[in-house]
Amino acid sequence: MTPTPSPRNRSELFNQLAVACLGAGVVTSVAVAQGQNPLTALGITVFSAVAAVMAGQLL
Repeated sequence: MTPTPSPRNRSELFNQLAVACLGAGVVTSVAVAQGQNPLTALGITVFSAVAAVMAGQLL
């Protein structure tokens, strides 16, 4: 039987999400400055932040 990783606490999850949103937000702000639709850019930001946190939880 293989051991399963213990679940991470909420504060660590929040910190990962905040860092991922900040990183994605920088790219999003550049895209909006170049004329991209802000709602599309926000959707991409949220998707990439959630994907980064999910990858961080799995690894």
